[in-house]
Amino acid sequence: MKESIDIYYDEEGDYLEISFGAPPEKEYTEHLDSEILVTRDDNTNEVKSIAITSFKKRSYILKEILKKFNLSIPFDVSFPEL
Repeated sequence: MKESIDIYYDEEGDYLEISFGAPPEKEYTEHLDSEILVTRDDNTNEVKSIAITSFKKRSYILKEILKKFNLSIPFDVSFPEL
């Protein structure tokens, strides 16, 4: 069975989180920069979630982040100009 992918977006806070599979028992989070966080399983080092704050202004980098971790989502994400 494939892992589930959960996508959570808080429009008011402009926060996107993509989670992969069940949460691990032990995890750690690394900051790729001030607005991008990656959470990994502490035992396997597997990526379990990617979070992006200020997502609308940074949505162009989502594909690049996913490529870096050899992950993909089956759709494109874009926002109209505000």
